Amino acid sequence: MSAPVAVSHAPAAPPRSTGGPDPQWVAELHDDITATGGDTRTVLAPATGEPLHELPLSTPGDVADAFARARLAQVAWARAGFAHRRRVLLRAHDLIVARREQLIDLVQLETGKTRGQAFEEVYQSAASARYNALAARGVLRSRRVHSGAPTVIEARVRHRPRGVAGVITPWNFPLSLAGMDVFSALAAGCGVVQKADEQAALNILELRRAAIDAGLPGDLWAVVTGDGATIGEAVTDHADVIAFTGSTATGRRIARKAAERLVPASLELGGKNPMIVLDDVDPGKAARQAAYACYASMGQLCVSPERIYVTRGVADAFTRAFVRVIGSMTIDPAPGSAGDVGTLTGQAQLDRVRAHLDDATAKGATVLAGGAHRPDIGPYAFEPTLLADVSPDMHCFAEETFGAIVSLYVVDDEEEAVLAANASDYGLNAVVLSGSVARARRVAAALETGSVNINEGYRGSFGSIAAPMGGSKQSGLGRRNGPDGLKRYVESVTVASATGLIQAPTSAREWRMLEQPMLLLLRAQRVLRRR
Repeated sequence: MSAPVAVSHAPAAPPRSTGGPDPQWVAELHDDITATGGDTRTVLAPATGEPLHELPLSTPGDVADAFARARLAQVAWARAGFAHRRRVLLRAHDLIVARREQLIDLVQLETGKTRGQAFEEVYQSAASARYNALAARGVLRSRRVHSGAPTVIEARVRHRPRGVAGVITPWNFPLSLAGMDVFSALAAGCGVVQKADEQAALNILELRRAAIDAGLPGDLWAVVTGDGATIGEAVTDHADVIAFTGSTATGRRIARKAAERLVPASLELGGKNPMIVLDDVDPGKAARQAAYACYASMGQLCVSPERIYVTRGVADAFTRAFVRVIGSMTIDPAPGSAGDVGTLTGQAQLDRVRAHLDDATAKGATVLAGGAHRPDIGPYAFEPTLLADVSPDMHCFAEETFGAIVSLYVVDDEEEAVLAANASDYGLNAVVLSGSVARARRVAAALETGSVNINEGYRGSFGSIAAPMGGSKQSGLGRRNGPDGLKRYVESVTVASATGLIQAPTSAREWRMLEQPMLLLLRAQRVLRRR
């Protein structure tokens, strides 16, 4: 393992006194975007609603050029081997850790998260670099496997990088999601063209800068920006493999495009995630866990719970404790703040939250906590909100809100809770809170989701970089992280060779002579349980 490296050029930290990043530093980051058309888009700071910077936008021609350059760089990167890629990615890990304060500042500036929740992202991106650096060789090295005819044929399986990955990431967890998708692609020997969401492009560019300073060829990881309908489409048109995180509607379009081109696609999509609160919990402790799980990043996380099913025996005590915890949460999106929650990230998120709340209350839902827009704190600030009496005719019953609103339902027992939790088109994440881990595991085994967290909201599975992460049903296809996350970027190739010890039959006479010995071989392998 390589020793920690010195920072080759530490970026200027965004000054908190002005609430914005250093203009020269931003200009340097902008130079790293593959963008030649001259168009820009104004990016607003969630905490203030004021302009943060003017982001250069790419053209479809820029995307094509980025892929061409990445393909040239990828050939040498793949040939460099596992050891070289490991050294570069471990240095990138060290630089991410060394530059954590600047990265935290950026996450807060672009997303409106609290400082602690921004630190989660830095931690996860560094962990992704480390895991993929160290795991790639063991997962992807060439292996000998049992052949169909031992002594006659020898078979090996090797893994060939697919080429250049098209990675499309959203604004809500820019460092975490980029790290999970990009570092696994690089460790597997691929190049990357990443479409960064405009709202979080600076985060992506600064993460890339750490990798470049660690020794990654600049053309190997290109960043493009722009509208999803044009630039996202261009990325999917050129990619050899696609990794997408975003809405289910967009994921379906990408899946169709990938199917037409016969290229693999890994899709992590929306969720309407359930939380089950069993009657053996400590109500106060469970309420604190539930509040963090539901309102971290103001609920703008694909794995955040939006539906809580609490068993009747503890429903009153849990609800009182939950309302109390929500009421005590401080909202402060300012960089460097010590708030419990930050802010919604933009006007579109605020509009959706308000629309879901207005629809629910107009149709009879009860607001147990929160429910108010707080422009006195920030233009997109909204109180963490808990609803009861939510019915199937309300938008927030089955549709993903993706921010601030959680619905609470009382159920008779754990069986009813499981049935209600599974009665969804989505299947991304679930949470089980219980005083008994064994009981919670039994409930978890019955849930139709890609991950389940016991006595934790999402960080257990989301932060377990060695374990696969993804969804079922309408929540996606494929998995990121762990061995599965590495294998999505490679083609498995079987190389079989004749040993020369025994000649395989080539004529009818030889087949007749070898038929009985081969049947004997089948029976012997069955008895010996040889695969």
